[in-house]
Amino acid sequence: MEVVLKSLTPAILEHQPMRKFIIQLFLVILVVSGSIGYMFVNRATPASSCTIASLTAQIGNGTLSYSQVGKGQVGNGRSILLLHGLFADKEQWNTMMCRLSEVGYRAIAPDLPGYGNSNGFTLRDYALENQTTLLHELMEKLGIKSFDLAGSSMGGAIAHLYAQRYPNQVRSLAFIGSPLGIVDWANSFKEAIFQGINPFIPITKEQFALEISLLFFTPPTIADSVIAEKVNDYITRNQHYQQVWDIVNLYDDILCQGVPTQLPTFTIWGEEDKIYDIRGANRLQECIAGAKVIQLPKAGHLVLIENADEAASKYVEFLQTARGR
Repeated sequence: MEVVLKSLTPAILEHQPMRKFIIQLFLVILVVSGSIGYMFVNRATPASSCTIASLTAQIGNGTLSYSQVGKGQVGNGRSILLLHGLFADKEQWNTMMCRLSEVGYRAIAPDLPGYGNSNGFTLRDYALENQTTLLHELMEKLGIKSFDLAGSSMGGAIAHLYAQRYPNQVRSLAFIGSPLGIVDWANSFKEAIFQGINPFIPITKEQFALEISLLFFTPPTIADSVIAEKVNDYITRNQHYQQVWDIVNLYDDILCQGVPTQLPTFTIWGEEDKIYDIRGANRLQECIAGAKVIQLPKAGHLVLIENADEAASKYVEFLQTARGR
């Protein structure tokens, strides 16, 4: 796949129909090398000229893996921290990281403690408050005193908690896709739960297909061998997945609790989101006064992957106006 990427000329990439086809093709192929879990379809195609560094840092009692791209200087407010969702990993942000670096930002996307390639953490570290503590340690270790903060789904809830706890460090808050902690599960998800199925912990091929259909507006096609591998992992490590799921579900109203954030806040919410219904956008604006909400047509839950270019463009527009930048 690396050879194919290098052979794509800028002219081809700028041709919209061809670009759309290429991105869809890579979404399907790169699923094969994706991590296992909810929101695992995670390697949207970055810009061909974008180099993403993979780094590690000793945080708490574990090793935290993170990606970094861009030349924004430490401490000047041009850094952005990007947080992924439940059972996901940092590679979901690849395309958006590259788009942000193109306009001068330094983007950092960690595998949250306990997820992806980050290891050595305990079950208690999955608590969202503990996630914020560990992330704060990371940013301190990197010497970044001021940055913009964005999250997807569960990552959005963690970002909100971080902004509440460390308001002087965060310049702006963004939810790239609907966040956990503002509205109940959508009816399509509830229906599966009522039938005894957790779509995020699928233990059959059919349940796996349901998960994909809920996460994407246009679900990719995935090889049977890949599906079998993913399902087998859910079965083998079922207790672990269920324990993490139980912890995260303690935060279903977290964005409306505590001291309201006064930070510039941005949200991009897919109108066809089957995880958190688009009607939740109204409640978000009630709980976070002044939050800017963009409702994205023909978009599902994973806008950071499926609508990465448009989401990045909208986010950059927000960043340029927030705090007069």
